[in-house]
Amino acid sequence: MRWGLVLQYNGKNYHGWQRQEDGTLTVQGTLCKYFSDVLQENILILGCGRTDTGVHAKNYVAYFDSVNLTADKIDWLIWKINAYLPYDIRINHIIKVPEEFNARFDALSRTYRYYVSTVKNPFNADFSWYIPQPLDLKKMNTAARMMYQYDDFTSLSKANTQTLTNICRVFYAHWERKGDMLVFTIRANRFLRNMVRATVGTLVEVGKGNITVDGFAKIIEYQSRGHAARSAQAQGLFLEEIEYDPKIFPKKLFDWQ
Repeated sequence: MRWGLVLQYNGKNYHGWQRQEDGTLTVQGTLCKYFSDVLQENILILGCGRTDTGVHAKNYVAYFDSVNLTADKIDWLIWKINAYLPYDIRINHIIKVPEEFNARFDALSRTYRYYVSTVKNPFNADFSWYIPQPLDLKKMNTAARMMYQYDDFTSLSKANTQTLTNICRVFYAHWERKGDMLVFTIRANRFLRNMVRATVGTLVEVGKGNITVDGFAKIIEYQSRGHAARSAQAQGLFLEEIEYDPKIFPKKLFDWQ
């Protein structure tokens, strides 16, 4: 039987989601180990996509197949797994999904948020990028809206990846101020490797006045990573939501706290 997961994790101590052959600590590798131990069978947890080293997730969706898990054991399994897992990973929900469900390819959209702290705060250091310089949010948002006009984001992708295409559809990209935080929200049908962090890093340069709004558009048109700015720091990035057909994966399962 196939089961869907909603989980959240603090990525500070992990080398991203993807399990590594050399045993490097990753979220996927950690989950596979504990699920296999508790269910007493070989469990492979497959996710909705990769997150980079140090990136966090508030609502990450994954799935696995099991012959030992039954519906009446779900609450027990969530309790048991959370008792064993490190403090920085938590399972929120486990639900029965169709046998053909694929967390990656069935996703309709993904939403990320990036947090920039405008005030030095040691309690935000692990979850935001501290930038003391004033940033022009109006220009940054004007530039962000330029992304709606394009679909090839090679310039904002990690170079030499194994993806077959760099075509994406950006549905929403916007900065807002929340107290001492600047929050960037971006939603798209898919994201390229390092795309959100490269986008944030480049938009911050727009906010500083080092890149013009038209210059940001030109960077996208160049279709070369070398023209964009350096990627933003990993710790400010959160995967917030994965959207699916609600008949398969109800939106109410996502934790917005």
